Amino acid sequence: MLIGLPREIKDGEFRVALTPAGVGELVKAGHEVTVEPGAGLGAGFPDEEFSREKAKTGNPWDAELIIKVKELQEAEYRLPRTGQTIFSFQHFGPEPALLDAALASGATFIAFESVGQDDGSLPILAPMSAIAGRLAVQVGAWCLQKHNGGSGVLLPGAAGVPPGKVVILGAGNVGSNALAVAHGIGAEATVFAKSDRRFSFLGKEFQNVKFKTGTQDLPTDLSSADLVIGGVLTPGQMSPKLLTRAMLRSMRPGSALVDVSIDQGGIAETSRPTSHSAPIYIEERVVHYCVPNMPAAASRTASFALEKAVLPFVFEIGRNFFSDSLKTGIQVKNSKLTHAFLARDTGRPFHPL
Repeated sequence: MLIGLPREIKDGEFRVALTPAGVGELVKAGHEVTVEPGAGLGAGFPDEEFSREKAKTGNPWDAELIIKVKELQEAEYRLPRTGQTIFSFQHFGPEPALLDAALASGATFIAFESVGQDDGSLPILAPMSAIAGRLAVQVGAWCLQKHNGGSGVLLPGAAGVPPGKVVILGAGNVGSNALAVAHGIGAEATVFAKSDRRFSFLGKEFQNVKFKTGTQDLPTDLSSADLVIGGVLTPGQMSPKLLTRAMLRSMRPGSALVDVSIDQGGIAETSRPTSHSAPIYIEERVVHYCVPNMPAAASRTASFALEKAVLPFVFEIGRNFFSDSLKTGIQVKNSKLTHAFLARDTGRPFHPL
């Protein structure tokens, strides 16, 4: 199979979906890989490393299978064609024009974020969520610095000074990894989740953490929070709006919201996508960080983690063998929307595979 690896053009996206080593594995298996010049530079992989693995340099969009990290950008909308497969994060829900372009192209779109949805494993999304969760506390601490419009709170506190308070919404991969970092630096943490299914495990690993189900206590906890991290995700669905504008207004001036769920619409009424070049804005006196591709900030680590998750499925596609996990990632095929939740959230007709 002819496989293409494009250079990412989304603002601040430095990851690459395959490293030179992964490309080498595909070439040894009999596939031909075309890499766009500069595709791996942002993650520390120069073109020469891909060439040493027998990759070709050229236009990757002539390939049968395109493997990339982020969803199509507007300049790429007209590049996919009938008979081609695009394997990447798709995030169609919040972007109607992107979904229209995908449906018009005639190509097949397999979404990283919904591979493994039926059994809940989410093998490609999980490592990226983990990295985003760990970064969320770091960038949240940065948002709280006074020169960024923050309140000037240092999350670990200081000698004789209490630590900052972190409220984490969600106890999945994002939430648990955010908790690990927040707890590790000594911040006071409260975790909210829809159910207590994960609380027993997390409670054994992290001491002196408050765990709460539902949202009944959320307004009270928000009023004293320094940092709120939104990590609620239902694969293939838009994020629930858990934070109203009135709730944000009740928070202390200069507190911060890191909305990791922004690539699925965000968990706050005030959330809107930002970028790595302009990551924050202030609304209702709260510093908002809503970058959809947070793991790109740790591009090398994230690229290795992404390849490890993606490569087995690339081999499946190359053999024309689609496991049940891979099938759940197919969101658009033959100009039809084939993902039930996406169809529901976007008001489009659903066509089962």
